[in-house]
Parts: sequence; C-alpha cells; structure tokens
Amino acid sequence: MIKVEWLYWLIGLIFVVMAVQMAMDRTNPKRWTSAAFWGLLGLTFPYGTGVVNGELNAATPGTASWTLPAEPLGVAVLALIVLAGFNFIGKGVPVTTTSEEREASAARLGSKIFIPALTIPVVALVCASFLDESGLFETGKATLIGLGLGCVVALVVGLLVTGERRPSVPLHAGRSLLESMGSALLLPQLLSVLGAIFAVAGVGDQVGKIVNDVLPDHSTYLAVIAYCVGMFLFTVIMGNGFAAFPVMTAAIGWPVLIQQMHGNEPGVLAIGMLAGFCGTLCTPMAANFNIVPASLLELKDQYGPIKAQLPTALPLLGCCIVIMAVFAV
Repeated sequence: MIKVEWLYWLIGLIFVVMAVQMAMDRTNPKRWTSAAFWGLLGLTFPYGTGVVNGELNAATPGTASWTLPAEPLGVAVLALIVLAGFNFIGKGVPVTTTSEEREASAARLGSKIFIPALTIPVVALVCASFLDESGLFETGKATLIGLGLGCVVALVVGLLVTGERRPSVPLHAGRSLLESMGSALLLPQLLSVLGAIFAVAGVGDQVGKIVNDVLPDHSTYLAVIAYCVGMFLFTVIMGNGFAAFPVMTAAIGWPVLIQQMHGNEPGVLAIGMLAGFCGTLCTPMAANFNIVPASLLELKDQYGPIKAQLPTALPLLGCCIVIMAVFAV
C-alpha cells in the first residue's frame, strides 16, 4: 500500500538535493544560508512523520513503530523564520540554455510542451476515480497520492517529449524556480495554518455574533452577501482562501445559511470557497497567483497581476452571490 507520507518524504528529499546544489553554487552570495533554509525545510518532512507517530502513540500506545519529539521541529521552524525574515536567502545565476536555444526548442516542440502539464491532472483523476477503492493507496488519500504520482509521471513524460536524457537538468531548472520564488513558496501553507489557529481561537464565533447582531432575521440575501463578501475580504486580509474558510464558515456559512436557513451544505460551502478564491486574485500575499508571476515575469509593478485579475474577480464574486442565493439557500 502506497502511503501519503512517502510523497512527503520525496518532497523533502528534493528540497535537500536542491539545498546541496545551492551550497555548491558559488554565484549565490548567500549560498550557505540559502542551503541551510531549504535543507532544513526538507528534513522537516521525514522528521514530521516521527512527530505524528509520537502523537498517535500517545493516543493509542503501540500504534507507530518509531517516534520523535516535537521540540526540535519547533526549533527548526524558528530557524526558518529567522533565515527568511532577515533576508538570508539568495539566488545564483541559473544553469540554463541561451535565448536562441530556447527559441529553437519552443519552435520545435510547439504545443507538445503542454503534454507534461496535462499529465498531472489526468493521473490524479485516474487515481481518484478508479483506484481509490483498490487497496493500492492509503485510505482516503488517493487524490493526494495521485497528484504526487502525476508529478513524477509528468517529469518522465517531460524528459521524453523534450528529448532530454540528463536528470540533473530538471533539478537545476527546479532550483532556479525555487530561488526565484524564495520563502514566498511557503505562504499558502503558513496562511492555511493561520486559518486553523483563528478557528481554534474562536475568531469565527466572535465574527458570527457580530453578524447576527447586525443582520435582520431571516434575511437570506443579506446573509448570502455577508458570507460571500466576508470570504472575499478575509481572503484578501489573510492571503489565502483556506485560511478564511474556517473563520467565515464558523461565523455565517454553517450556523446561519445551513442550520438556520437549511441551505444545501455542498452548495453553500463550495460556492463560499469560490468566493474566497476571488479574494485570492486580489491579495498581495497570494504567492502562486500574484507574487510568483510578478517575480518570474520581472514586472516593474508588483501589483500588476492583481490589477489584471480584478476585472475577473469582482464579477465572479457577484456570480457566486447570485448562484448561492438562487440555488443553494
């Protein structure tokens, strides 16, 4: 049986390998601290398995075979914060081809260059749809494992499509991309954790009390607007739809739209998340949508992606409100 933690170990190994590459790159003025950041991050993946095993053993003795204390993992997180916060992460000169070689390669490959990217969702879909109950994957993890397998298969397909035979080439290209993104790569995960912390702290309950005091009784449309616009605004503030979701759902989505107004649970929650994703297009903290494109395209205006996405985000938010009010509540 393939376990999802094996996927995490593979991700950690890739970070460690790239950290070794950074340490050997003399063009990077901060090569040692950069290698320390990404290498330490990579080592937290397998170490985290031991910490989780320790929690399982605490709840049910004898559940896991090997355990590790959580304190060193906390120290590692603090070290990552220091390295990133004091700008100890740099980048070297990318190991790549010339502009003429890239143009010739693009002309030769044409649309075939999209085949590796399309391979990832196809493999993930096959795993989730046909192999979930096969016993091949860890229970309930077929989609996530399929996504990881899709990335591995896409790498092999990419090498075949481009005719590249050296595995070091995608590693160097991946490292260059990693260095371009920097610590912003971790923003989605960190902001998701922030949302969970806010939920545990009861922020959603307090927001819910304020909204209930303001909203008129049985006002379906105003409740829908409050939920969708709240998801949008909290996502802009917190930088991630997954961070805003537990807060606004605990405040309005579940107690008001679902329990009081008997809304359709999948419809309300799915459309609410889509409203949050509209905010993702408009927040300067969204790494994948805004920070990374501005960095990779070397835009002079770091808010350029947000300005380009606003005409899509705001009408889509309006559509979410209308669809939820008409079909979900």
